[in-house]
Amino acid sequence: MFQGIQGGRPVAETAGHQDRRRRSGKRGRGEQTMVPDAEFRSYYGRPVLKPPVWKHEIPAYLFTGGLAAGTAVVAAGADLTGRPALRRVSWLGSFAGLLASLWFLVSDLGRPERFHHMLRVVKPTSPMSVGTWVLTAFGPGVGAAAVNELVPRRWRNTWPARLLNRLARPLGLSAAAIAPGVASYTAVLLSHTAVPGWNEVRDELPFVFTGSAAASGGGFGMVFAPVEENGPARAFAAVGAAQELVASRVMEHKMGLIREAYEHGHVARFGRGAEWLTIAGLAGTVLLAGRSRAGAAASGLALLAGSACQRFRVYEAGVETTKDPKYVVVPQRERLNARTS
Repeated sequence: MFQGIQGGRPVAETAGHQDRRRRSGKRGRGEQTMVPDAEFRSYYGRPVLKPPVWKHEIPAYLFTGGLAAGTAVVAAGADLTGRPALRRVSWLGSFAGLLASLWFLVSDLGRPERFHHMLRVVKPTSPMSVGTWVLTAFGPGVGAAAVNELVPRRWRNTWPARLLNRLARPLGLSAAAIAPGVASYTAVLLSHTAVPGWNEVRDELPFVFTGSAAASGGGFGMVFAPVEENGPARAFAAVGAAQELVASRVMEHKMGLIREAYEHGHVARFGRGAEWLTIAGLAGTVLLAGRSRAGAAASGLALLAGSACQRFRVYEAGVETTKDPKYVVVPQRERLNARTS
């Protein structure tokens, strides 16, 4: 009658407790007991954590932001080594990725002015605040370098075009220097939440995201630049793909209970897609991308798809771990037992 009032236990939990007590009482008579496995339920069937309110714009934002960062580094490398075609496509790709990531972010926020409101304060302890300022510092350099690539030849001798041309290179190189922060801050942002699927891999996730960003940036250059100029893109893509694969393996090895969420259902399909596409892209980068345009394009597309799958995998796994109380309760008990033992 009074179930659910003043902290009363739910009916299912009370019944399970009484059943285990009756079974344990038979031990004195020499009968074998079978205690059922613990079921981790929250009161009244409500989850311990609320699932993230983010929609699929957020994993798309994670991917396009990483792509913008990776292509900016490739563009700076192409600029310093005298590869104009690779420089052009990479700066344009970085600018397009930045615009797409901002669109996805603002679309999820619902109101564009919220991004502006986050610039009112600087809070070093907040990954969201730091990330907002990192994007703000990254954007002008990428925009200037990309617009400079789009200036028509007949306008090159005008004074605005000459001024932009003088500013584009230093601003672009400064953006490339900030790019690692753009590629990694989203991993820090996710892992500093209470979501077990992200928080439990906080040490490895930045390495996964930066490797994924490098692989996608190099892959983009391989798709759109001629073979004779895509050397920096190939090198960057190979290093990034190898880092992503190794960091993902290390992350999986160090996972505890949350590994179940990464290895089941659609999350597992994203994981397999990320791994096999990245392996195929890495093999193609090493063996084919320097020989033919088709091989370079296929390898680059595989790396881009693998990077996208990686971001969706991490996002969906985090959401799954908020739906079952065991992903919260069991690690807490393990940490408590480790401190008291």
